Amino acid sequence: MTSVISKDLHASVPAVALTIAGSEATGGAGAQADLKTFQELGVFGIANLTCIVSFDPKNEWNHRFVPVDQDVIAHQIEATTAAYGAASGAPSVLDTVKIGMLGSPATISTVTSALNSGAFSNVVLDPVLICKGQEPGHALDTDQALKAQILPLATFITPNHFEAESLSGLEITDVASLKVAAVRIHELSGAAVLAKGGVRLAGPDAVDVYYDGETLEVLSAPKVGEVAVSGAGCSLAAAVTAELAKGATPLEAARTAKDFVTAGIRNRVASGAPFDALWQGGPR
Repeated sequence: MTSVISKDLHASVPAVALTIAGSEATGGAGAQADLKTFQELGVFGIANLTCIVSFDPKNEWNHRFVPVDQDVIAHQIEATTAAYGAASGAPSVLDTVKIGMLGSPATISTVTSALNSGAFSNVVLDPVLICKGQEPGHALDTDQALKAQILPLATFITPNHFEAESLSGLEITDVASLKVAAVRIHELSGAAVLAKGGVRLAGPDAVDVYYDGETLEVLSAPKVGEVAVSGAGCSLAAAVTAELAKGATPLEAARTAKDFVTAGIRNRVASGAPFDALWQGGPR
């Protein structure tokens, strides 16, 4: 009887996904947004924290950035992969990870080592290339390390307008140039790309471009306001991650993520900060 119950329980175990990202104190972005997205999409979410970010309301809401100790980051990943990784014996194997804010070259090296030994089939990179308020020289070093070490390991990349320009080396002014940038980023990385135009491009629609080396598809939805919403990029990448963990194709994951984020922006959460936050429960 015990074995029958055990089998039944295992049959209902959800897919598992990991986010390696920063904690964002207001709950709108970062690991908090990732975990809420995973939960809404029926995936058991795990967060390994790389840094603590809290906006400074006395200084134009710049980031106050505190890195997590490198040993602590490594220990989190070690514990997670031991519990759910390929060799763990867990009924639902962890093979899908989202990479969010890393914040320093040291953290990038630590996470790179973990990815190289973690047997992840799906590595979704939300390429956070700048931290508002961060010292420019440090930010540049971090950007270069991310491109050199993490980008080659990614299987799916979700750059926003600024990040797509940085990664592709192109100026993006319209949907046509966003398409060219998506193709260029794929050629550089080999990964599927969902390049986000969002509210940055003129016109009534928020347009993103998907490209995987074979399929190029424009994903479009009417804009909801003209201002970017906190957590939209994190949630998009997290939704892609959740869908891949459940077995969706990259294109299916992109389409679902676009719909998920559009609904979350439509049902945004206002606060006393000068920005709104995406509500992951919006699609309900």
